[in-house]
Amino acid sequence: MYAILDIETTGGKYNEEGITEIAIYKFDGQKVVDQFISLVNPEQPIQPFVVNLTGINNDMLRNAPKFYEVAKRIVEITEDCILVAHNAKFDYRILRTEFRRLGFEFERKSLCTVELSKKLIPGLPSYSLGKLVRSLGIPLSDRHRAAGDAQATIKLFKMLLTKDVGKDILKEHVRKEPKRSMDTKLVFILEELPSETGIYYFHDENGEIIYIGKSRNIRKRVNQHFTNENPKSREMQRNVASVSYELTGNELIALLKENQEIKELKPKYNRALKKEIFSHAIYQFTDDDGYVNLKIGRANKAKKNITTFSSLRSAKNSLEKWVTEYELCERLAGLHGGTGNCFAYTIRSCHGACIEEEIPEDYNERVLELINRYSYDNQNMLLIGRGREIDEKSALLIEDGEFKGIGYFNLNHQINNLDIIRSIITPMHNNRDAQHIIQSFLRKKHNFKIIQLSVQE
Repeated sequence: MYAILDIETTGGKYNEEGITEIAIYKFDGQKVVDQFISLVNPEQPIQPFVVNLTGINNDMLRNAPKFYEVAKRIVEITEDCILVAHNAKFDYRILRTEFRRLGFEFERKSLCTVELSKKLIPGLPSYSLGKLVRSLGIPLSDRHRAAGDAQATIKLFKMLLTKDVGKDILKEHVRKEPKRSMDTKLVFILEELPSETGIYYFHDENGEIIYIGKSRNIRKRVNQHFTNENPKSREMQRNVASVSYELTGNELIALLKENQEIKELKPKYNRALKKEIFSHAIYQFTDDDGYVNLKIGRANKAKKNITTFSSLRSAKNSLEKWVTEYELCERLAGLHGGTGNCFAYTIRSCHGACIEEEIPEDYNERVLELINRYSYDNQNMLLIGRGREIDEKSALLIEDGEFKGIGYFNLNHQINNLDIIRSIITPMHNNRDAQHIIQSFLRKKHNFKIIQLSVQE
């Protein structure tokens, strides 16, 4: 037996809302066998936006029964029933809150038709009740009134029961507490966030930062945190009191700021970036015959590298691509062992350095071209990218192979003078992870303009 429910409330602060209207239909899976519909005097004013939404105003409720007067009827009609509601988390929470005020622990199993719909009818653009039933051809009258919404939920639920042929999904979703979706507090937090690129910060009730993240769509990423079911996410959801953010304009600056701030602030729930974020590197050495060789190895602080990678596979894939692009020798690049000519020579993509057919000077010229492109060692350059506003650009400064920091500018003349560039740059740490982030980003397709600088003392 099911108790299909819809509740309208006053709105207001989380867990301080009052019920203004309730509709419960007792449903045996085929037909309604009992019903209870009533306005409720919440003993507090209704928020103006709720009045506009539902049409229920304070005057209408002046003579309506208070919750304690209808509580017994609610207990009776829902006895031995599974509560069914569209966004069951909300309705169940409101009911339990009202009963707790009376000193009574109200507990029922529950089902959420939002979750069931997503499982049984995937791919729809919206699962809000109005848009969902409209897309399914289910009539809905008196929208945002308890009886109208509950009747539409009955018709939707009947359709879902039909679609759930094996009853597997139905069994999975029945539980004492409905599956975790976002409670009101998290919904309000989410509404304030932009769908833009930047850094976001989770704060606890004392304002302390407990998590730092970056995303190309802050709202979408935070929504994933708020709806994730794993233990770490559930714990963060309980502890987060507010979310702040900083727009960066592009992903590279977001990555660099995330890396630096996690290392500096050491938030409670950030663990991944407390260690170095790369494991392998490409090194160079010159052999006895004068050829510059390349070699992949484990990242080593004591050894100077060309560029770093997050995995051995990533390093091999990049090096193989570069050997082809720069027509290098596979053996001198460390991709194949043995003696004699490499396989690339047989298909004429290697010019014969492996058998000294190509002189070191010619071969090394191409190797150094590769190194200069993928390592900014000893280079002076400015990376110009997208800013936070339409008329703004971002700048990332590298001097003498060291990452100096990032800044933003509006006028092109601001980047024609190195002293002005230095003045608009916010200094950042030139650590190994920052170098890895920049090098990795430059290896990919990107929209940054690279300006080589001539630095004069």
